[in-house]
Amino acid sequence: MRRKVQNKVTGFPATDGAGVKLVRVLGHGTVKEFDPILMLDSFDSQNPEDYTAGFPMHPHRGIETVSYVYKGKMKHKDSLGFEDTVDDGEVQWMTAGSGILHEEQLPPSERLLGVQLWLNLPADKKMVEPEYHSIKNNQIQEIPFEGGKLRLLAGDYEEYKGFQGKYSPLNYYDIELEPNSKIEIKTGSEDSIMLFTLLSGVSVEGERIEEKTAAKLTEGSSVTIESGAEKAKVLFIGSKTLNEGISWGGPIVMNTEAELKQAFIELRNGTFIKK
Repeated sequence: MRRKVQNKVTGFPATDGAGVKLVRVLGHGTVKEFDPILMLDSFDSQNPEDYTAGFPMHPHRGIETVSYVYKGKMKHKDSLGFEDTVDDGEVQWMTAGSGILHEEQLPPSERLLGVQLWLNLPADKKMVEPEYHSIKNNQIQEIPFEGGKLRLLAGDYEEYKGFQGKYSPLNYYDIELEPNSKIEIKTGSEDSIMLFTLLSGVSVEGERIEEKTAAKLTEGSSVTIESGAEKAKVLFIGSKTLNEGISWGGPIVMNTEAELKQAFIELRNGTFIKK
């Protein structure tokens, strides 16, 4: 059975961090339908004044952040002692787990274009040890097909294998379609599948998904994605629904209000970082 569009959410301008202008697509109002994707922010600017203020040091617990920098740079520094920079086409994957402090700096570039996802960690993995990974270009396979190419950012695609998340299974593809082209992707029938149109729009079973829009798809064993008259870039995100309680306060996402309250108590008394 072919998947169709179940729901579409178009992003809106927002400001976060120390004054970074971005497009906020998913958030508090979409967590149930897009589970386990909590948040999706898109960055797209050719004006460094929109983003160089960056995201100063701040805490996270209970989630993983996955940042795809298609164009531009992102510099990471955290309480684990890691410092790293990802460049055009690379990915940062951070497991906040029991608690981490980190900052993200966005140096000036010709264009900043990318996406950050927040993945909810399962209840029994909320307090795992924090980790940081960067997925460099030499670890990302580029798979050509008639009418375009697919970059395997994480997970599996057909017989290909990319970076594997330890706690949140994720198939994450950057799909580039030439004008009037298409790709069919086989999917697990019960997988949660969403698309995000990073550049230009695409169609699924005749329904148009405009640029900077997240589309949750119906259940099914495959999806066919088609471009129109313009070249398109669409992100495919396949995950497993958690169906768990969510208590979300700022940068911390737990399962209960008691857990959330405890996290903020620990932030105030200096016991937030466990190792």
